[in-house]
Amino acid sequence: MGFDIILFDTIFISMKDRKKDIKDSLLFGPVPSRRLGISLGVDLVPYKTCTMDCVYCESGATTKLTLDRTEFFPVADVIAVLGEYLAGDPKLDYITFSGAGEPTLHSGIGEIIAFIKREYPKYKIALLTNGMLLSDIDTFNEVKDVDLIVPSLDAADEETFRKINRPVDGFKFSGLIDSFRRFHEISDAEFILEIFIIPDINDTPSSLKLFADAIEFINPDKVQLNSLDRPGTEKWVPKMTESGMERIRKALSGRVKIEIVGKFIPSESANIANSPEEYKNIDQKIVDFISRRPGTMEDFKVSLGYSEATIEKVLYRLIEKSVITSEKRERGEFFTLKK
Repeated sequence: MGFDIILFDTIFISMKDRKKDIKDSLLFGPVPSRRLGISLGVDLVPYKTCTMDCVYCESGATTKLTLDRTEFFPVADVIAVLGEYLAGDPKLDYITFSGAGEPTLHSGIGEIIAFIKREYPKYKIALLTNGMLLSDIDTFNEVKDVDLIVPSLDAADEETFRKINRPVDGFKFSGLIDSFRRFHEISDAEFILEIFIIPDINDTPSSLKLFADAIEFINPDKVQLNSLDRPGTEKWVPKMTESGMERIRKALSGRVKIEIVGKFIPSESANIANSPEEYKNIDQKIVDFISRRPGTMEDFKVSLGYSEATIEKVLYRLIEKSVITSEKRERGEFFTLKK
């Protein structure tokens, strides 16, 4: 294929060019996702800039905790990068605003969504968010035209919310659930509520009763239950057992469909990256992946669609060049950027 001779150094030579630097910061993927199909990730905020510092976050501790919305990347630059990419007519199921921070903190997200809807209406837009800013009327109006929204609700009471999500000072939990219901009532977006389960904290009978009440009030299209897969910010956060997750699914079952989020499941579309022109970007794809969260060999195989032999070769090359490092953990060998 010729990808073996393309060294990591050459990928970054042109990063002095402002446009490429912005592109590398903004876009990741496309990757095959169990939930979203083939998804192009758009990361609108600097690494770990968020309204929360969740104990379970696989991307690590929040370094900038804020409620202040700003234009982290100029809207014109974001639109230029997206326009150039989408002009190539890539095969995508979703353009997904997500990443290692809270995407709604970008004050221009509404303009960017409007651009995609106007110029590239064939593509669906997904928003993965902690939902804190949906109570802000400006943010609400800017994102209401997405096709899919996946807000998080890891607690249905103030005390548990602060223990798990550790929000920025000044945020009032009391309006969060109301804002979710209001969004679902007004927006045409598919609304999937995600709940992250931490044993002995939000899986107690009292917590489940509050969750059930919140689900009935919000009336989402679906609820997805998640639990620790990669190591979280705090080492004390345990993984929930499969039987425990099933217990919770049954306890919350009612009018709304409740499902347990599993690992990515490879499909035929997972091999879309294995074309000659895509091999030249494999180093960058792996670096982009682990710049947002640590990953294992299995994570790379399933999320990026390359063979184990191909990924192993690239990982060895990046380790040799001191770009990445690895660490043995309970779930396997995790690769991270070298500090």
